[in-house]
Amino acid sequence: MTLIHENMSRGHTDTGWLNSYHTFSFGGFQDPTRMGFGALRVINEDRIAPGSGFSEHGHADMDILTLVLAGKLRHKDTLGNTVTIAPGEAQLMHAGSGVRHSEMNASSKEPAHFLQIWLIPDTRGLAPRYQQARLPDAMASRDWVEVAGPAGGGASLELCSDARLSLAQPHAGDRMRVPHQPGRLTFLHIIEGLAMMDGERLVGGDGVQLGADALPDLDWITDGKALLFDMRR
Repeated sequence: MTLIHENMSRGHTDTGWLNSYHTFSFGGFQDPTRMGFGALRVINEDRIAPGSGFSEHGHADMDILTLVLAGKLRHKDTLGNTVTIAPGEAQLMHAGSGVRHSEMNASSKEPAHFLQIWLIPDTRGLAPRYQQARLPDAMASRDWVEVAGPAGGGASLELCSDARLSLAQPHAGDRMRVPHQPGRLTFLHIIEGLAMMDGERLVGGDGVQLGADALPDLDWITDGKALLFDMRR
């Protein structure tokens, strides 16, 4: 079956400095029916207040991908990286055998808005590493463009799993095919915009978890932005 994760059914955390929505179980939001999908474990949509952020903490055996939508993040880790991530950029931290990092709003005046995505690697205990890349611009990604994938596959960001992540930034009036490979798992996440799929209305924050059949085409009512995950079953 095809399952729609409606944006309003996401988990929600509001600490004052952090306003976060969780597509899958995370932190205080625990739903046994939403523990991830294939290698995809977390999609959080986060907004961090000016001058705030996640102080240093540790991770292991997880690919952590961050896509900045507005504002800027300042990343610092125990691998020696101290960088700023701006809108239209993405970072990938493979935590591997263990790494500590902080993610702070780089501005004292403007909020930071970003997606944080966790994917489970195929192999545990690998050496941690960090990557950062510019995402394709709106014209270059009007249709699906792969931005993260397995090592050696040519993607800008190299995952440690048999998973691929593509970005699209369609225009109003575009009809888009949603690629699906038999025997693979497919998950569609709408970042922003309004689209119709077989009579269903999809808006920013909605996710579509694919069953055995291919998804219908997406008809975009407005300009939009979406992510597509292709993963081993």
